[in-house]
Amino acid sequence: MTVPEVDTETVRPPAAEQASRPAQVARSKPRRFGRDSLVTAAKAVAGIAGLFVVWELLVVIFDPPEFLLVGPVSAFAELIERPEYFATNTFVTLQEALAGFALGTALGVLCGAALHYSATIRSFLYPALVAIDTIPKVALAPLFIVWLGFGPSPKILVAVLMAFFPIVISGLAGMRSVDPEILELTSTMGASRFKTFAKIRLPASLPQLMSGLKVAATLAVTGAVVGEFVGANEGLGYVILQANGNIDTAMLFAALIIMSALGIVLFAIIEIAEKLLIPWHSSRRVVNSATA
Repeated sequence: MTVPEVDTETVRPPAAEQASRPAQVARSKPRRFGRDSLVTAAKAVAGIAGLFVVWELLVVIFDPPEFLLVGPVSAFAELIERPEYFATNTFVTLQEALAGFALGTALGVLCGAALHYSATIRSFLYPALVAIDTIPKVALAPLFIVWLGFGPSPKILVAVLMAFFPIVISGLAGMRSVDPEILELTSTMGASRFKTFAKIRLPASLPQLMSGLKVAATLAVTGAVVGEFVGANEGLGYVILQANGNIDTAMLFAALIIMSALGIVLFAIIEIAEKLLIPWHSSRRVVNSATA
């Protein structure tokens, strides 16, 4: 009895299909959180260090007067010389920025949901939000001082206004990007509007909302400092004003470096939260460079 020959060409997958399998596996493979995060952090640190090196070289080469520009070495020397002073004022600004960011996030998500679910509210409120966002917040800060006094409240309010608009825009865009077929399925299964929002719309909006949160976190720091420019006796904004008044450029750049560091840290925290909350999203998966 002879065994019939098998046509291997019909059994073996086509070459194109075989070649595409590694790429498909690579695209669907989740990022390795620990190793990839360390590599990304190392690259970020190297980039910042390179920026400082270029900055210091430019100062050494052109040798500008100290009241015009100092290098990062002088700025860090100022930080080392007065650590308690900078730490105290940094903590004040950080508190105001975090409070403004938290309130701006809560209000932004609620407002984005209201704009999505009500066409009437969207027609009336959306243009007003755009108009308010175009007003420079430093122009509103003196008015907040008159209304709320010289405490932390005016600074927090400026931070809220700075963080609010990016969250509204990103949240609204995320909620409107849900697949209509999924919404139709939940409707046929009798899900309420609240359950649909909590289980479908809000999770689906997280990728775009996280992008808005990254922008809002850095703007909240800026808003807190801007509020301190108008009326404060502590905080990084106060340090910057004192440095300008005393023509102390080293102190000025030291405060600016701390301000930038706060923004970077908050951005990185949200980046980590994004990796933990939406590991299923395509942005959190390895993309094959050959097919990108």
